[in-house]
Parts: sequence; structure tokens; C-alpha cells
Amino acid sequence: MRRLSPAAQEDLRLRVVGALESGRVRTYGQAAEVFGVSVRSVGTWWRASRTGGRQALLAAVREPRAGKGELIDMSARGAVLAAMREYTPASIGQSGVLWTRASVRTLVKLVCGVAMTEQGVGKWLRRHGFTPQRPARHSYRQHNDQASRWLQEEYPAIRARASKEKAELVWADQCGLRSDTAPPGRSWAPAGQTPLVRVNGRRFRVNIMSAIASRGALWFTVFPGKFTAKVMCGFLNRLGRQTGRKVHVIVDRHPVHRSKAVRAWLAANADRIELHLMPGYSPELNPDELLNADLKHHVHAARATSTDDLARETRRFLHRRQRQPRTICGYFAARHVRYTSERPLLDMGTLRELGIEWA
Repeated sequence: MRRLSPAAQEDLRLRVVGALESGRVRTYGQAAEVFGVSVRSVGTWWRASRTGGRQALLAAVREPRAGKGELIDMSARGAVLAAMREYTPASIGQSGVLWTRASVRTLVKLVCGVAMTEQGVGKWLRRHGFTPQRPARHSYRQHNDQASRWLQEEYPAIRARASKEKAELVWADQCGLRSDTAPPGRSWAPAGQTPLVRVNGRRFRVNIMSAIASRGALWFTVFPGKFTAKVMCGFLNRLGRQTGRKVHVIVDRHPVHRSKAVRAWLAANADRIELHLMPGYSPELNPDELLNADLKHHVHAARATSTDDLARETRRFLHRRQRQPRTICGYFAARHVRYTSERPLLDMGTLRELGIEWA
């Protein structure tokens, strides 16, 4: 009965009393058995109907509880919320870099002189448009002016050139999988009994070089050794051969990408491959980083028994992604890389809509 909505409870009471009045059931016990309620409830509803009529069986309209109202005035509330938008707890004298209910409670006490419970802080924040969210990472070593110039000038120019030359525009990156990395995620288990995952105690790794295009294409190579200029040039050579046309490749500023050997190879193959370097410390601007995250989430390196086994599982996953172009396209729809599918020229208003704030 308690699991029913007020309207459903009201309907049930009316049907029970109606059955008694019409004679379809003759006793409280019969009514309780037919409608699946207690005998005591049937008697209570019958006596209420005899005293107050049908009105006594209707669902009561609950009045909102009276309260004192919000104790924080508009100006103080604006100061608290502005501090949360623009600063971290550490930057205003507290500990930590994340706004938790405890840190917000301290901030409210400091600014407004109002003591709140942590539960009350959570309700208050939701009331004013704040929700708990997993923060995105942003390197403090990133130069904002370079990132802004990349978004507004350099990338639109690269995209325009690729379109004019009818060339392929791809984003490339490299990553590694190690066997001593713990499997991601959590597992349900009885309280107090930590689940056990058996892993290989050996330490080995494989490296992956990949490239993706916004049309859903994926190219990759898996290798056990170090990432060197020879590996990079071999991957670029195969990329140009498989696409069958000129390729503009956008990568980060890894030392291998800027090495003399790679620059010499690019100079000799300028009609096939052109390499473009992104701003430093800006991994969030590369859609291929999302493929890396997808790979590390689904390929559990800790369960591999050997380097060959890990390489085989990695290739299997990447081959599957090659047959799922819609998933690859989905990487380009992420908030921080959505600029790759926007119009070539982006003003700062559009950047803010994409969730990118740079000076």
C-alpha cells in the first residue's frame, strides 16, 4: 500500500468500500483477501466512510511545510557562486582543488556567516543550478594564447587547405598499455569483502600509434618496442599509401614528431604527407585521445599472459573499432573537440558554447 501513489491509494480505498456497500463482499476478511490489504485497513476505511462519506476516503492534499526561507541574501549568494565558478578552494585559502559540500559549507560560513549542513549545501547548490560533475583536466603549463590562436587561426587554415587540396585530415597520437596497470572500474561485492582479480605478475607493454578522421576512419599500428622516428615514418608512409591521397596529419609536440629524422622524411614526402603540431600541453584538443581512453577502458592489460597476447587483444579491439565508424565519429562530438566539426572560423562566443574558456 505504501508503495502506491496517493491517487492509487485513493482509488483502492474507494473500490474496497464500494465492494462492501454493493454486497460483493460481506465481511472485512473477504474484502482484505480480494484486494490484498489488511483486515484492519478495511475496517478503518469502512468506518471513515460511514462517518465522513466519500470525502473521507480521498487523498489528502499536502500543504508545503512552512519554513524560514533562504537565509542567504542575493548579493551574498552571488559572491559564493561566483567564487565557485572562478576559483578553486586552494586559491582562496582552503585545502584541495575540488568544490565538495564540506568546502562549500566552509565558504558559505566565511562569506555569509550562515551555518549549513552538508546535506543542506547539496540541496542549496542544486537549487541554484550546480550539480556534482567529474572535472576535466587542464595543464597549468598550457599557454592560453597559443591554444586560442590554434582554435581561431591555425586549425581553420589547416582545414581550409585540406579541403582545397581534397586531402585527408586526420588526428594522430600514440599511447601504451602496461601489464602492471590495475583493471579500470569497480566490481560489486559483499560489504567488507574486497573482490579479487587475478592478474599476471610480469611487467611488459605494447605501444600503439593511431590516426582517426572525422568521417569515421581509423588507422593504427601496434608494436612492442619504443616509439621512435623509424616507427613514426613507417606509420606515416603506410597512412599515405592506404588513403591514396595527400594527408594532413595533426599531432602533439612529442619529441619524435619534431625529430630531425621525421622532418627529413616529411621534406622528401611533402606531396604525400604534411604534419601539423598542436599547441603544447593540450591533449584535450586531440580527438584521438578519446580513442586512447576507449582502448585502455576495454583492453585489460593486467590479464594478458605475454606481450604477444596483449598485442593480439589490442589489435582485436582496434579492428573492431575500424568496423564501427559511428563510434569513431562520436569521438569528434565530445565537448572539448567539437570545434573540429564546427565552421572554420570560431569566435570566442562559440568557444564558450563549446565549454572552452581561454583568454
